[in-house]
Amino acid sequence: MLFTTLDFLIFFVLIIVLLFIIKNRKFQHIFLLIASYFFFYYTSNYLVILLIYSTLMDFFIGKQIWKTQKIRDKKILLVLSLVGNLGLLGFFKYADFAILQFNYLGEQFNLANDIPFLNLALPIGISFYTFQTISYTVDIYRGKLKPSESLKEFALFVAFFPQLVAGPIVRASEFLPQLREKLQNKKIKQIIFQNSNLKVGITLMIIGFFKKMFFADNIAPLVNDIFSNPYGLESFTIILGAIAFGLQIYGDFSGYTDIAIGAALILGFKLPVNFNKPYFATSPSDFWKRWHISLSSWLRDYLYIPLGGNKKGTKFTYANLMIVMVLGGLWHGASWNFIIWGVLHGSYLAVHKILVNKFPRLANNLFFKTKSGKIISIFVTQYFVFLAWIAFRVKDTDAMMYSLTKYIIWDFEYVQTLEIIITHKISIGIMILFIISHYIIFKRDNLKTKISNLPLPFWMIFLFSVSLSILLLYDGNPEDFIYFKF
Repeated sequence: MLFTTLDFLIFFVLIIVLLFIIKNRKFQHIFLLIASYFFFYYTSNYLVILLIYSTLMDFFIGKQIWKTQKIRDKKILLVLSLVGNLGLLGFFKYADFAILQFNYLGEQFNLANDIPFLNLALPIGISFYTFQTISYTVDIYRGKLKPSESLKEFALFVAFFPQLVAGPIVRASEFLPQLREKLQNKKIKQIIFQNSNLKVGITLMIIGFFKKMFFADNIAPLVNDIFSNPYGLESFTIILGAIAFGLQIYGDFSGYTDIAIGAALILGFKLPVNFNKPYFATSPSDFWKRWHISLSSWLRDYLYIPLGGNKKGTKFTYANLMIVMVLGGLWHGASWNFIIWGVLHGSYLAVHKILVNKFPRLANNLFFKTKSGKIISIFVTQYFVFLAWIAFRVKDTDAMMYSLTKYIIWDFEYVQTLEIIITHKISIGIMILFIISHYIIFKRDNLKTKISNLPLPFWMIFLFSVSLSILLLYDGNPEDFIYFKF
């Protein structure tokens, strides 16, 4: 059930109507849980069992960790949770990748092995909900979170349908208090349908649809044309493809999360911001404070810091950065291109930290505080970010290396590039509009809130204009959400 389909819109409107009818807040939460399980079943069929398994396992392990006094026993329980969750994720997401590598090694060493692929269906949202439940048990182990006493409450936290597909990765400490507030506050007769929340939620959803259906889906043909077979293409064509894919994946992913955050807000729940103008980042570390914020903060708190972070010396710091980013790449999918993408970003972070540590006077130079200095920092940072997007997009290793080489070493040819620009002039025009809109959002803080606060007639005009723009350039065949492919 893609967010950009009529099925989802009917489903969501029906939920809102029924929540208005159901006055009792406890029943509202039960209904939301049932609706969330239906949503998952609709998208992943019988694999909803895995969602229920993760929920039950971590609910009871979390309670036991809290009750147990001995540190050793707490660690054993935590390990059980980690093994259960990561084992589940690893089996369904990486089993065939592991078999592929094993068979390849067998061929290289003339070993008679040809293990058949399992061809397992990848459960929708498994990367997100496993990380959510892991953070739950880890926080209980650390003493930062008291376990939920209600299985219904915890199950809704894990399965809440708006963020189940594409995140953001929500922590129990962020979500459970909202549920409890709505249950305990006698003055609230139903989940919050305040006008402000409703307007902001609808605004976020329509902006999300615009990013996905108007921007990302219309840029996709250009990306597909370039990277379906990049051999023989000019450097400028490859650069154009990298920029196009960078815009596509941002519009695609941030659009989906905007829809998720907006839908949750309409239902009375606040989800964390997941993107914050990432293409105006001035350094690799700044980029990861802006891109997929819920994942980068999760990797920092539950992987980088436990590994020692920057507390064990510079060499360990650089190694930890590389480990975190490589595993972050693997989180996206079972393929060497994601590992290479992780290696590239790990290298960026390590090199940036080395330069800052070795040349503090240069790093703190007032020039980089000026407008010119910031512009240069942005362009340098994004040059390397878009370079890494090639590794993310091109799965064939040889094609990837060709594309990366062309991106770095320019041939200064432009005939093919002009032909592609003419062929995909609509995609190019939309890319330009996307860049302009990204700049406007960068210059104007809280633009989404300001749009939501417009007087009702002007707000309705905005909604109508955006919806009309989508319909005019939408061909009725939505591109798959990119993260569904991983």
